[in-house]
Amino acid sequence: MEAAIARLDGAIGRLDTSLEHLRARMRTLTRIEVDTRQLINERAKLASDLDKASARAKRLDDSAHEVSRRLVEAMETVRAVLAK
Repeated sequence: MEAAIARLDGAIGRLDTSLEHLRARMRTLTRIEVDTRQLINERAKLASDLDKASARAKRLDDSAHEVSRRLVEAMETVRAVLAK
C-alpha cells in the first residue's frame, strides 16, 4: 500500500511539474500573441503614414513641376518683351 501511495505521490508530483511547465508556456504564448497584435497594429499605422507621405510627396512633386513650367513661361515672356 505504501509503495502504491509513493508511486501515486510521484505521479502527482510529475503532473504538477508538467502543469507548471504548461502554464509557463501558455504565459509565453499569450505574451507573444499580445506582441504580435501590437506589431500588426503598428505596421498598419506605419503603412497608413507611408501612404499619406507618398501622396504628399506626389503633390509636392506635381507642384514643383507646375512652378517650373510657369517660370519657363515667365522667362519666355520676359525674353519676348526684351527682344522688342
